[in-house]
Amino acid sequence: MIAIVDYNMGNLASVKNAFMFNNHKIVVESDPDKLKYYDKIILPGVGAFGDAMEHLKQRDMDLALKDYAKSGNYMLGVCLGMQLLFDSSSEFGQNDGLGLIKGKIQAFDKSKFSQPLKVPHMGWNKLLTQEHKLFDSLDESHYLYFVHSYHAVAQNRDDVIAQSEYGYKFDAAVAHNNILGIQPHPEKSHKNGLQIIENFIRI
Repeated sequence: MIAIVDYNMGNLASVKNAFMFNNHKIVVESDPDKLKYYDKIILPGVGAFGDAMEHLKQRDMDLALKDYAKSGNYMLGVCLGMQLLFDSSSEFGQNDGLGLIKGKIQAFDKSKFSQPLKVPHMGWNKLLTQEHKLFDSLDESHYLYFVHSYHAVAQNRDDVIAQSEYGYKFDAAVAHNNILGIQPHPEKSHKNGLQIIENFIRI
């Protein structure tokens, strides 16, 4: 059984619909004490990092997620959910994350852009992938849908399984043992996104 973590900051309906499109059973779970009963969990997220962490802490969901990570079962963070896996973020001040992936979340550095680009980074962009089961059977183009103003910088470069490029290359997907994260929205990325969801279920 797979659960989507509900902490009042996620795009729950679209994520759930994507799993149901693949004919998989999925539950929206808001009780931190029940997370341990699921085989896999999805941590979604839309909004600001600090607000999201506050919502997690108010529900003791942050502690439940850290305990779940120790179980060895797979967890997938999506968009803001991926960013929450990291140690910290500089979005609207310094905020601590879950600390499940070593590294930080920082704003796009416009001074590094070779041409003027709008932030947030919004739209379809290519995922430059390493070999990983999460990316099995994707189309050759590997285009997925992004919406974000901040991006991850993984401390351990071996944790990076994909990058993308917007002004410069940035870390777009990570994997550390059973903890996975992806910056683009698979639930909004049509065929490739649905394939990533299928791959996560099969891992």
